[in-house]
Amino acid sequence: MGATGNKELVRHLYGELSRGNSRPLRECLAPDVVWTIIGSTPLSGTFRGPDEVARKLFAPLAAALSGPVRFTVDRLVADGDIVVMEARGEATSAAGRPYNNRYCIVFRLADGKLAEITDYVDTELITSSLFPADGETAA
Repeated sequence: MGATGNKELVRHLYGELSRGNSRPLRECLAPDVVWTIIGSTPLSGTFRGPDEVARKLFAPLAAALSGPVRFTVDRLVADGDIVVMEARGEATSAAGRPYNNRYCIVFRLADGKLAEITDYVDTELITSSLFPADGETAA
């Protein structure tokens, strides 16, 4: 696809996610995709293959949110099969807490599919907003 096509694909996928449509992203995951969320949050780890990504990342994230994360893409930089996206996301946790995170996500594409994804996010915000300690209530 080339750098320009890869950037537009990432922009499209996150635009669809913002509308609550995760299907294009799920369909764009390579069969051997490796998706890493940095840190030590309940969402952190390295997930291999679309099934594990769906089960261990998408399902817990969806359960922790009251609706989709609405992404604003601030910057896309591409070099061949690598795309780097800086973005802001706005959402609300299932418990009513604001979840407004900043993202730097590095994608490697292969044959029009997402082959590797590394998500750099505010991990403390993930924990405090989406997975607070027992007994904490919505702000």
